[in-house]
Amino acid sequence: MIETFRLHQLLRETVQSPYRCLVTRPTGAAIRNRIEQSLETSGCVTALLDFAEVEMLDFSCADEVVAKLLLARGPGERPYFVLSGLHDGQREAVEHVLRHHQLAVAALRDAERAPAVLGCADEDARLAFESVCSDGPADDRALGARLGWAPERAARAIEDLGWLRLAQVSDGTLRPVPLP
Repeated sequence: MIETFRLHQLLRETVQSPYRCLVTRPTGAAIRNRIEQSLETSGCVTALLDFAEVEMLDFSCADEVVAKLLLARGPGERPYFVLSGLHDGQREAVEHVLRHHQLAVAALRDAERAPAVLGCADEDARLAFESVCSDGPADDRALGARLGWAPERAARAIEDLGWLRLAQVSDGTLRPVPLP
C-alpha cells in the first residue's frame, strides 16, 4: 500500500497558511509530526511525499521533513520514502540535507515517472537501483549479469541499497520499492 502526503495540503492544515512555502524549522517540524502521526497507524509500505504544489522549500524545512523522517526509520522498518513533484530549487535543498546526513531517498522524475536516487549513494548503488527499477527483482548473480559485474560487486550494491532503504532486500534478492 502507498500513502501519499500532499505537502501543500498538510501545510495549509497544520499552520493554517494560505502560502505554499515550506520555510522555517518549526514549520518543517510541524509537517513531519503530522506525517509521523499518520504513519503510526497506516501500515503503508511506501510513503510518497508530494511536493508538486509547494512553491519553495528551504534547507531547514528539507532537513525537518525529509532528513529527520529518514533518520527516524532504521533498516527493516516501514515505510520506504519516495519524493515526487520536486522542482530544481527543492531538489537542491533536499540533496544538500541528504548529503549532510549521509542519507539517500528515491525521487520520481515527473516527466518519466521513473525513480532516481537523491543524496549519498555511490555509482554502483545508483546503477543497481536503476536496473532493479527498470528490469525487476534480482539477486547478486542476476544483477551482476545484467550490469556486467562480478556477483560480489552486485552483492555489495544490493547491501548498500538495503541499508540506504532505497529498495527492498529479502533473502538476497533486491526488489524495487512499490511506486504509484
